[in-house]
Amino acid sequence: MKKTIFLTIILLILSITLMGCNQKETKENSPLAIGVLPDLDSIPFIIAAHNNYFEEEGITVTIEQFKSAMDRDSAIQTGNLDGAISDMLAVVFFNDNKFDVKITSQTQGSFKLIAGKESNITDVSQVEGRSIGLSKNTIIEYLTDRIMTTSNVDVASPEKIAIPKIPARLEMLQNNKIDMATLPEPLASLALLNGGNILSSSDELNINAGIMMFTKESIDNKSEEIKALYRAYNKAVDYLNTEKLENYIDVIIEEGGFPKPIAGTLTLPNYTKASMPAEEEFKSALDWLKSKKLTTNDHSFANISDSSLIN
Repeated sequence: MKKTIFLTIILLILSITLMGCNQKETKENSPLAIGVLPDLDSIPFIIAAHNNYFEEEGITVTIEQFKSAMDRDSAIQTGNLDGAISDMLAVVFFNDNKFDVKITSQTQGSFKLIAGKESNITDVSQVEGRSIGLSKNTIIEYLTDRIMTTSNVDVASPEKIAIPKIPARLEMLQNNKIDMATLPEPLASLALLNGGNILSSSDELNINAGIMMFTKESIDNKSEEIKALYRAYNKAVDYLNTEKLENYIDVIIEEGGFPKPIAGTLTLPNYTKASMPAEEEFKSALDWLKSKKLTTNDHSFANISDSSLIN
């Protein structure tokens, strides 16, 4: 009798242990979906996927590519994405609308204000009354206004034309449908290759409002997966900073959906491992939003960010 009870207890303990292991395995294998735009910020994720770094970390990551910030944000709101490469402004908008997302790291994209080859614009001081293609209420417009302000030009002096889809904006610039466009790299360099003229850039002004964000729900339920994603990201950064571009340029073009001509113009930033953005940059972006009456909320950087996932 005692032997039977003992065996029953042992079997019960083993059953509970196996259930715990199965639950842990299910949690560790929860997939992540992230959204990216056609810019330099996405490249470490593309490399991490291609080099199987996500697989090495025991996670499944789906990279969804979008042509506009609007489409990307809609995918987040509808629950189709856990996180995305985005900007500080989008995080404010989400939280204003009671949709909880957090800044989890900075990204290292690059944006340029390009004048079309037929525009005869060679300096920011010449933009009054000329048309400029951009995406409204995003990092693109924020950077454009910062360029104007730095150059002592009224931000309302150029005519802002809303062209949300980045490839369409590039095409309109190259077909002389607009005089200027603010574009992310590497598409900005493609515009230069086709005769455009650079007027200013985020690099020149040392502006970096690009970030990675995740929904609060994903942070609460998939924190270990997100930490693993960042470990894979850091591996990709090491690879990008040591490997010759010629050895992976085809991967970037094919898997990143970039046009082939960028192969001769692409210059990558010196990527750094996952880290948090500067609080002062967030304050500048928030001040800009308030100046345009796009928000009235005093969001604090501490409440709108979460650094625990990269440590």
